[in-house]
Amino acid sequence: MPITAKSFGRGLIALAAAVLLNGAPARAEPLTVLLDWFVNPDHAPLIVAQERGFFAEAGLEVELIEPADPNDPPKLVAAGQAPLAVTYQPMLHLQAEAGLPLSRIATLIATPLNSLVSLADGPVETMSDLKGRRVGYSIGGMQETLLRRMLENSGLELDDVELINVNFALSPALLTGRVDAVIGAFRNFELNQLELEGQAGRAFYPEEQGVPAYDELIIVANSGALDDPRLPAFLDALERGVQYLINHPEESWEIFVAYDEGLDDDLNSRAWWDTLPRFALRPGAADKGRYERFARFLEESGVVEALPPVTDYVTELDR
Repeated sequence: MPITAKSFGRGLIALAAAVLLNGAPARAEPLTVLLDWFVNPDHAPLIVAQERGFFAEAGLEVELIEPADPNDPPKLVAAGQAPLAVTYQPMLHLQAEAGLPLSRIATLIATPLNSLVSLADGPVETMSDLKGRRVGYSIGGMQETLLRRMLENSGLELDDVELINVNFALSPALLTGRVDAVIGAFRNFELNQLELEGQAGRAFYPEEQGVPAYDELIIVANSGALDDPRLPAFLDALERGVQYLINHPEESWEIFVAYDEGLDDDLNSRAWWDTLPRFALRPGAADKGRYERFARFLEESGVVEALPPVTDYVTELDR
């Protein structure tokens, strides 16, 4: 009889049961997850699931890896060099148009984090105040697309502002007066960073300015390997991590900072509480209608010509 993913998965379960009956521990299946950036509160469900032993109890030995280049993780998964990567919903659409064999299997952050931020005591009090002013950005393309729609929502055009590449120094560019506002600021980090520098920020949210709501952080697998029997076990453990995190936020914070002593600082502490209500409570659940709305937005904006059907790159695995 040919070996299928289902029979392979059943075989793993049978083997684990047999080993346990013989009194020896079952060997955990290794599973690598490439992060999108260095570890921060956005990754809390993964850290909690790891440190509370939920992955281990699911028969997995999960390794979380910070990337040298944030652009690499999805490419490595598409190339079959890693099973899972953390990435962003807006980028997944572009990767789908490019033909990368990627599929979203889980959501970490279920709301946008991206925002346009100005100083609360500065000249930009409304989106209309951006006319003739300087807007800093770190990465072109998608950030410009979001800004264009936000401006159009207030009767402006992208040509009405001067775009300045400030790399990843968004808060410093605002504080020094180099720019009047920045796009690409994560609302759970940059606003807190400004406050720690003694300045209050004002945020304008894309989903309130004409941009369809989207998931910020997602987890993707190779679309040709969705029958990997490790994936349902991973999703179950991840959901346990989210549940524990929501039920025990104080204890989860202690677990998080114990993961790496460098995480215990004022910025992460502030970001922790701002991020908490944004985690996906059902990581494996997929709102395909939401992905379709954002896909149409990208097509209407001219960012992509024609995307494949959302069902080709958004998956809700059977568990």
